[in-house]
Amino acid sequence: MSRLIKNTSIIAGATLLSRILGFLRDVVIAYFLGTSAMADVFFVAFRVPNLLRRLFAEGSLTMAFVPIFKNLQLKEGEDSAFCFARSTFCWLLFVLTIITILAIIFAPYITYLIAPGFKSRPDVFNFTTKLIRICFPYIIFISAVALCMGILNSLGHFASPALAPCILNIVLIASGYIAYVKKINIPLALSYGVLIAGISQFLMQQPALKKFNFSWIGKIDLKHKGLKLLVKLMLPSVFGAAVYQLNIVLNTILASYLQAGSVSYLYYADRLVQFPLGIFGVAVSVAALPDLSHLAAQKDITKFKQTLNQSLYLILFICLPATAGLIGLSSPIIKLLFYRGAFNENSVHATSLCLIAYGLGLPAFSLVRTLVSSLYALKDTKSPAIVASICLIVNLVSGVLLMKTLKYFGLALAVSISSWVNVILLSYSLHKKIGHFIQIQKKLFIFSVLSIFIYLTCLNLSSLNALSIMFIPLIGVLYLLICSRLGIDEALFILKFIKKN
Repeated sequence: MSRLIKNTSIIAGATLLSRILGFLRDVVIAYFLGTSAMADVFFVAFRVPNLLRRLFAEGSLTMAFVPIFKNLQLKEGEDSAFCFARSTFCWLLFVLTIITILAIIFAPYITYLIAPGFKSRPDVFNFTTKLIRICFPYIIFISAVALCMGILNSLGHFASPALAPCILNIVLIASGYIAYVKKINIPLALSYGVLIAGISQFLMQQPALKKFNFSWIGKIDLKHKGLKLLVKLMLPSVFGAAVYQLNIVLNTILASYLQAGSVSYLYYADRLVQFPLGIFGVAVSVAALPDLSHLAAQKDITKFKQTLNQSLYLILFICLPATAGLIGLSSPIIKLLFYRGAFNENSVHATSLCLIAYGLGLPAFSLVRTLVSSLYALKDTKSPAIVASICLIVNLVSGVLLMKTLKYFGLALAVSISSWVNVILLSYSLHKKIGHFIQIQKKLFIFSVLSIFIYLTCLNLSSLNALSIMFIPLIGVLYLLICSRLGIDEALFILKFIKKN
């Protein structure tokens, strides 16, 4: 248990550092580019490889790779596991190089696919195409980083892979600053920064791999038995990550038809929602998956339901007040982080509206991950795929309808709507598998009431502008203490963990 807590702390700490640097990166970009057309161009160009990274590299590849590598290591020895890793790397390099070459050749079509509205502005369209060609090779290097993460995590090392995302943020901050000082085209410099960051992240993993005597030079088997299993295991994970990200891409497509800056409003708001989602929502689902898988294998459905409910309530315990805080302090948060340079009052207002709309879906974004993990534990990969397809249609239809009157706010709201539909449909799929599992407890009422008070408090504090952000830690502590006094299990567990560490 102590080792698990230690490793979790390393990953959580590195994630928190990465998120902070990510915000600093966005502050720098917002200062230099604001929500201009040039900001839209860079975000569209970066979104293509970034989407592929989130779908295939960082989550699905590592999650699928680790159990196969570990099994080979235990049953056939380290040499066999290392051979599998090198073989995976060769196939990864081969497939991604072909995809990258095709992407560079057909970059205009990719631009048209992801931002068709840019076609009416030829200069913007052509520059976006150029930046996509520069950014796209990033997927090769970040996928290699994901493979390194799988190897190192299997060998018990977590620090280097967890810190890798920090490199991207540091390089982009430096690229933006240097371009500004040297009077270089900033979106162009940022795009080259993305590519440099990918190479740097891969090189960063090599010293740690060397400590474990791993080398990329050695035996390779391109027909290794683990490769087919790797592909088979990756597919369900990809579907799990796809819904939210593809909804964001659909929003980018639709936003390209709106006024200049709409893509940027949605981007900055999404980045803020990703902070609590990345640290808490993902962490709970990752922590719950092994236990759920173990209980499903034992066919202990009673304990499976208990574990699932504990996970869902832990998410709601954290995400309901986080939602209240984000919505109540949306404008001060945006002002504190981005209101400088080219990011003006109009940018603050528009981005805060998008943050409110995304914030309404934050609990759903987090719940979806655990519900999908539960279905995977039950070896049901079909239901999440079907639900994902339905939710993409819901997002597209609601986005088209809402953008006519609500513009960018309507697009962000459509993502939240489709995510709540996702929760409902996944819950129904689980209900068919294991029967009634949702236990409505009085603590849900307590979470909800306290979250309403937090929202009203934050709304009143918002008149203080940026200074109101200083009260967030105090509000969080009070929420935790009140819940512990009321005997809420989640609060008592967190306080006990804090005292021990």
